Amino acid sequence: MTLVKDDSGRESEDDKGDMPGGGDAYVPSQRRLDRERYKRARARRATAIAALSTLITAVVLYVVVVSAPGWERTKETFFDAHYAREALPKVLEGLWLNVRLLLICGVLVLVLGMLIAIARTLPGPVFFPLRALAAAYTDFFRGLPLIINLMIVVFGVPALRLQGVTVDPVWLGGTALTLTYSAYVAEVFRAGIESVHPSQRAAARSLGLTNRQALRHVVLPQAVRRQVPPLLNDLVSLQKDTGLVSIGGAVDAVRAADIIAQRSLNYTPYIVAGLVFVALTIPMTRFTDWVTARMDRRRAQGGAI
Repeated sequence: MTLVKDDSGRESEDDKGDMPGGGDAYVPSQRRLDRERYKRARARRATAIAALSTLITAVVLYVVVVSAPGWERTKETFFDAHYAREALPKVLEGLWLNVRLLLICGVLVLVLGMLIAIARTLPGPVFFPLRALAAAYTDFFRGLPLIINLMIVVFGVPALRLQGVTVDPVWLGGTALTLTYSAYVAEVFRAGIESVHPSQRAAARSLGLTNRQALRHVVLPQAVRRQVPPLLNDLVSLQKDTGLVSIGGAVDAVRAADIIAQRSLNYTPYIVAGLVFVALTIPMTRFTDWVTARMDRRRAQGGAI
């Protein structure tokens, strides 16, 4: 073992110790053990303080809400266990429609958004009309409120009586969601493409790749990796907004809750539907946070993004 003297002149074991290759196992110094013990104590103290402050906040909120003059009436109207049990199976059955809309519209939004972003970043004057159309599309649908877009598509398309065009509110609602969210996702992709330094494309061209090959193999992979967190956030928003297709009569989780609420004149089904959406959204939100933190750590360490 190697002994070293600390600042006070006391001998202790060196932090480095003797490794197994030298015949002795590593033994941490007393100073290192004290430091680790101090860190654990601070972590326990921080956890205890956080738990205590959370408990106090919860108690205060509970007292404020329960002591309100209209609490009993609010409890009967929004938190009735009988109507919650009645609504939950219907809401879960309608939620399956929301999940299917999320999966189908999510794929379409990513594909259409990518195509629009590529159109907006095409170089050369010959592609100016295509760039202008892509810019007009994103400006229009980003500025148009989603609820108005849904009403126009869901109620306007059937009024045209076009042959061979569906009047199913689910398909029409999904189309409106795709049109709106494609505009947002296109801007996310465009920001990622423009964040790639032009030298990357120039290096690819110097190796003999065409513009199309450089975009596909060099620019787009980097752009997509950099924009994963905002893309996941857009998908989280899309997941919640699938409930808006109920304005056309589609029986999703929101519409199922609305039917029971109108029949019973009790708003507990809305609370049930809201909690179901929250439970569905939280895992994706936490996954987005994890991906963002991971990419931030890699960026801080100088790794590839």
